Amino acid sequence: MRILVLIGLLSGVLYQSLAWGPADGTPWRCEVLPLPGQRVAFSIDGREVTRWHHSPDYPSPFFFPFNGPSGASLTRMGHPGAPNHDHHRSIWFAHHKIEGVDFWSDETEGRIRQKQWLAYVDGTEEAIMASSLGWYDGAGEERLDQELVVALRPLVGQEYLLEIQSTFRPGEGRESVRVEQSNFGFLAVRVAKSLSGHFGGGRLSDSEGRVGEKAIFEKQSRWMDYSGLVAVVAEGGRRWQEAGITYFDHPQNSGYPSHWHVREDGWMGAAWSFAADQLVTEESPLVLRYLLYAHGGAYDAAKAKKIARDFGKRPSFFVRKSKRPHRQFEVGRHPVTGR
Repeated sequence: MRILVLIGLLSGVLYQSLAWGPADGTPWRCEVLPLPGQRVAFSIDGREVTRWHHSPDYPSPFFFPFNGPSGASLTRMGHPGAPNHDHHRSIWFAHHKIEGVDFWSDETEGRIRQKQWLAYVDGTEEAIMASSLGWYDGAGEERLDQELVVALRPLVGQEYLLEIQSTFRPGEGRESVRVEQSNFGFLAVRVAKSLSGHFGGGRLSDSEGRVGEKAIFEKQSRWMDYSGLVAVVAEGGRRWQEAGITYFDHPQNSGYPSHWHVREDGWMGAAWSFAADQLVTEESPLVLRYLLYAHGGAYDAAKAKKIARDFGKRPSFFVRKSKRPHRQFEVGRHPVTGR
């Protein structure tokens, strides 16, 4: 009997040492899972909240869905009333003009492709994906290189944060790249139809207390919120529930606080190159950090202020070649706040 107990204890120790989780043997809360069809799922406590799509079937990668605490997606694919806006793919990267090449609409030869994934990290406080993207013109020449790091962080009440850091460098063989003046780019969000001001009665709010497209359009703000109603499953049918997305600019981004391109028909984007052309060089890469907060209930300005403050203090990410076995690259946060 004692031998059996000892074997059991040893087996437990062995299991603990091999478990894919923290030292106490409990599963990771946050996970990144590659899927067939060139997709990557992000989940919290086994519940998928968003998915990264990088198939060449589309002109550029994107996130969809972007589920709120209720499980209903807070974003959509395409414009509710304009088929020439199908390039509005939920949460996506784009820019109107980089050295004369349009990377915004579908009526262009510009394409953004994932070159390779670099690292997937599961964890209790966050799950992280790092990948390498290339922005190519019609001749297949890489105009812009984008190192992308995305972190999923859980909050209480099934709310969560999606932190997005992009490091832009000139494409292969280039010393510099000119990003032309535009209020279109780099990160855009198309909200669900029911959240939009025009189609669903939703509400745009910014950090300065302004409300609505007319008051906010092309103004500077530390963050932007789009809130409204989403349909959720309930006993006896479906019902409306308040929810929304708050989109934060980071204090270390150049041009902070950003100008914003927002529309009552349901989209918002930080306009990094709003004022003038910008030159990105190999010696001075462009680092942009943004944060998306999936919240339940109405927009809460006080809560947004706290999240913005915490985001501003949170260290940025590094990506480097790994010296550890079975890993080609590593991704993590710098030990102190800053780049």
